[in-house]
Amino acid sequence: MLRVLAVDDEVPALEELAYLLRQDPRIEHVSTASGGVNALQDLVQMIGAGERLDGVFLDIRMPGLDGLDLARLIGGFPNPPRLVFVTAHEDCAVQAFELQAVDYLLKPVRPDRLAEAVRRLECAASATGEPELEDVIPVELGGRTRFVAQQTVRFAKAKGDYVRLHTVDGNYLVRMSLAALERRWAASGFIRVHRSTLVSARHVSELNFDGGRVTLRVGAETLPVSRRHTRRVREQLVRQLQDRPPSSGALR
Repeated sequence: MLRVLAVDDEVPALEELAYLLRQDPRIEHVSTASGGVNALQDLVQMIGAGERLDGVFLDIRMPGLDGLDLARLIGGFPNPPRLVFVTAHEDCAVQAFELQAVDYLLKPVRPDRLAEAVRRLECAASATGEPELEDVIPVELGGRTRFVAQQTVRFAKAKGDYVRLHTVDGNYLVRMSLAALERRWAASGFIRVHRSTLVSARHVSELNFDGGRVTLRVGAETLPVSRRHTRRVREQLVRQLQDRPPSSGALR
């Protein structure tokens, strides 16, 4: 059973969110706070009293202390609660997931999406629950937000202030730096092969040496490896090959 805090500076929206959360049998208790400043004060009191808090459902655009700044402060707490953003604004999704948000809901909140957010929160908060939720990157597509799963990304290429994600089912442009994506996914087997290219080791099928030229085969694409990255790329791919189960194929 989950204990959560709902945060919104608009009272009707806060009351509606709290009502919907209380209808979910997985929610044990719902506290509310009208705005970021009040929420921070409540959080400090809860932690000081040793109260358990599994998640915070918070709006983004709030006076005094907005949801993103509040989330950064929450991240500094010992054993911080998980975050679910609930907002009318689509343009903060990337920042929200960089703050390790469990989910990002758009107002008006649909009951089915709220139920999914609670499921994700329950999995993330439970030490014995489902495996850790896979990292996703939110991509804005004409008024819709598509969540691109890490495991579907074959490689990423820098494009100015953006990164183009090349996945198994299409290409998506997201506003973030390649360096930020590398920091976020390096532990998951993503390798910098060029100053403008990041590759998922799991999707590499061939490493080719042709004279002084080194390339990788990723899906149907052939990607160059810069000279300065060649040794590190080869070492990481060898480690990846050793970790692959026999059924997953071999690196050639």
